[in-house]
Amino acid sequence: MNIHFWGVRGSIPSPLTPAQIQAKITAVVQRISPKDLESLDARQKFISSLPQWLYGTIGGNTPCVQLTTKSGKQIILDAGSGIRVMGKNCPPPADKHYSVFFSHFHWDHIQGFPFFDYAYYPDMNFDIYSPFEKAKEYLVKQMDKPNLYPVDFNAFTKNIDFHTLEPAQKYEIDGIEVQCCMMSHPGDSFSYSFVEDGKKIVYATDVELTDIDNLNKANIDKVFRDADVVILDSQYTLEEASKKEKWGHSAFCYAIDFAVSMNIKTIYLFHHEPTYDDKKIDSILQAARWYAAYISGGKVQVKLAVEGQEIEL
Repeated sequence: MNIHFWGVRGSIPSPLTPAQIQAKITAVVQRISPKDLESLDARQKFISSLPQWLYGTIGGNTPCVQLTTKSGKQIILDAGSGIRVMGKNCPPPADKHYSVFFSHFHWDHIQGFPFFDYAYYPDMNFDIYSPFEKAKEYLVKQMDKPNLYPVDFNAFTKNIDFHTLEPAQKYEIDGIEVQCCMMSHPGDSFSYSFVEDGKKIVYATDVELTDIDNLNKANIDKVFRDADVVILDSQYTLEEASKKEKWGHSAFCYAIDFAVSMNIKTIYLFHHEPTYDDKKIDSILQAARWYAAYISGGKVQVKLAVEGQEIEL
């Protein structure tokens, strides 16, 4: 299964500011020595030596993750502003069909759908899945007057079907096994597991991991236990998480604790705080890796979800 990140930020799109770009340029210039400019090879070597936070960016689009199965089926996880980028840069599937799974319907997870080019192609087909019975109503409302008028939901292809999922029940969708479970988040949010050829990926955005005692832990265990890859909400530092209890997000250290308890092999820190710049998010990654090595002995690998990144599972 192929995984592609099109949007990794939380809450609101956060493009690079002029000040942030200038700070990156200044930091690069300060690192250059005369020998780094002597030849093309020297310049390329210098560029390749730059840290990821400096050479590039984490990305500013809100959540959208694309899964492509071994048979070529395309699955979309949430439709934040990243889905617009997907529509501009990724060709549609050969069968002209998308399966779309929504974790929940807060604006940062649906705001890109009206800007997804292929939603307007009359021959495209969409199956939309979530545990929310009013999913269609929520998507229609965001396009009602005065939000996006005069373009409303009726402008989309007529080939859109909605399906309500039951937590913990196993489904076979696009040839793979799918389950979901409720997590702690204002208004509820659901995490999904996808299993193909014995490999499990879990999409778990918008979860407050310190506030799950009253949830169905058996369902959570079914979804997360022994996962190969978990894309996991880790929006805050510990300090900020303590100030924002009941906001529905997690600190990176809680994400790692949870990964250890569920025997998860690799986590991708996801749903990055929109006020954090690339340097701060990189520092969170380094702290998270240190913490994971300390408490798991290297059993849990910690990586960063970056816009444009692909994973082959």
